[in-house]
Amino acid sequence: MDPVVIGVAVVAMAGVAAQWLAWRFQLPAIVLLLVAGAVVGPISGIIEPTAEFDTLVKPVVAIAVAIILFEGGLTLNFHQISETSKAVRRLVVLGAPTAFVLGALNAYYVAGLSLWPALVFGGILVVTGPTVIIPLLRQAQLAKRPASLLRWEAILADPLGALIAVFVYETFLVLSGQHHVDTLVLRIVFALALGAGGGWLLGRALVWAFVRGHVPEFLKTPLILASVLAAYAGSNVVLEESGLLTVTVFGLALGNSRIASLGEVKRFKEIMTILLVSAVFIVLTASLKPEELVSALEPRTLAFVAVLLLVVRPASVWLSTLGTGLSVNERLLVGWIAPRGVVAVAVSGLFAGLLAARGIADGERLVPLAFAVVVVTVVAHGFSIGPLARRLGLSSGGAGGLFIVGANRFTVALAEKLKSLEVPVLVADRNWGRLRSARQAGVATHYGEVLSEVAEHTLSLGSYSHLLAASDNDDYNALVCTNFGPEIGRSQVLQIGRSDDEAAHQQLMVTLGGRPFLPDAGGLWALETKIAQGWRISATALREEFDFAAMKAARAEGAFTVLVVTGGGRLLVGPFEEARTPKPGDTVLNMVPPEEPPRAARNGAVPQ
Repeated sequence: MDPVVIGVAVVAMAGVAAQWLAWRFQLPAIVLLLVAGAVVGPISGIIEPTAEFDTLVKPVVAIAVAIILFEGGLTLNFHQISETSKAVRRLVVLGAPTAFVLGALNAYYVAGLSLWPALVFGGILVVTGPTVIIPLLRQAQLAKRPASLLRWEAILADPLGALIAVFVYETFLVLSGQHHVDTLVLRIVFALALGAGGGWLLGRALVWAFVRGHVPEFLKTPLILASVLAAYAGSNVVLEESGLLTVTVFGLALGNSRIASLGEVKRFKEIMTILLVSAVFIVLTASLKPEELVSALEPRTLAFVAVLLLVVRPASVWLSTLGTGLSVNERLLVGWIAPRGVVAVAVSGLFAGLLAARGIADGERLVPLAFAVVVVTVVAHGFSIGPLARRLGLSSGGAGGLFIVGANRFTVALAEKLKSLEVPVLVADRNWGRLRSARQAGVATHYGEVLSEVAEHTLSLGSYSHLLAASDNDDYNALVCTNFGPEIGRSQVLQIGRSDDEAAHQQLMVTLGGRPFLPDAGGLWALETKIAQGWRISATALREEFDFAAMKAARAEGAFTVLVVTGGGRLLVGPFEEARTPKPGDTVLNMVPPEEPPRAARNGAVPQ
């Protein structure tokens, strides 16, 4: 069989396996992707991308980076920057140049690079990388403000760092007599105008075409993808790597439009980005030679990375965020978290070849240095972001909260019980009156349409691992689950079970919506009726001598399990088979019937 086909299959399976293991064991996905790339590449020799894919590696990686940056721009909404706009501007306008100067000095004096490679590498290290930051933010559950700041910085700094490296290289060509000054100035001005203006105009042009119905629904996503590739290639013809700026601005222009079908495009791009990030990291790591891995562990290289982490990044962040309103803890977190990703490695590879071709020998050291930075920062920041955020009080909550859409007797009773167990819970409804009982019980509430753009900008769901759609409209429940599935997780969105009559008349809904919640309880009406009749939700703590089986045997006839809160504060949803049986230390929430009245009362006597 063609080795290219085998190589592609190995990369795809290794990428998905690493992502699944990261999800299953709550580990940083990027760390496992690096390990997977090293295992299938230089360690085992299963694939050799430079030999099997030959000249395809660099252009494919470049296209993947362009799509990743476009998707990053697509997810940035100007409404979300309101609290951090000043800090973002400072980080980009002041922080990036500061990081460039300090990074270049670090590369020159500590890493031992000659002047021009040090300056180029200083520009490259300005990037923090959405390919790494976005998976880390998804894993770490940061508070809204630092998460927004890190996301914006990563996506805006990526093209900026690449452009700084390009400008430094072009300056080197001018000073060495290989380019004229007027040529350099003209190319820089034209590249910036084309990148910022062209990307924005292209985005607005597509919005105009979509709104006026000039593009059919089935062609919108393919047209956007083709436009990304065309914009990237067109800008790069004018100035190398300027296409990164163009596609980022293009994504911003589309992401801040009001196109009704943009949600579908975002979901498609999100799935594609996960696959591309996985593939690019594995391919680049697998492309390393064993001697390059060894050179990344040299004392001088490790000292360079240590100065980058402990001096360059904190100094650039603290200097640029003075007077921005960020708290000390937020500045500490942002000053530590700056993992580098695909763009740093890809751009380093480009300039390593260009500098070596111009007779600068140590230009070839850029790739091993870049990989050392990527590996150390990904491991250090990947494992520390969660604990550090919790220590600084910047975590949005634990992993066990429940977001309930639909206020009624049953959901309010469930929310009250979860609140008493200190599990984060939020009840949302479009009807103010339905939320009255939840407010009176002290449960957190959200009044409004959860599917609206306003809710998208105001609802912070970082504290909630599960969503329960429990309104009295089954179609609406399915729509809510479908909408929030990509954000919370398809297996974590729950839809209240239908009654037998509803299920018989709505067979088409089986493939939509969320996981059935209490499918054997008879639907929402039956649950509300039980609460009205005096049924209640009880909490039972399991012990070694009183396990789940003993608890089921001891509870009243007709009682059933609603949810389980683990000892670590996570939620478990049934069915509870042998592999998912609640353990000692967990708390089981049961729906139990009203207690029997005293025997005298049953005989007609009035109890004293």
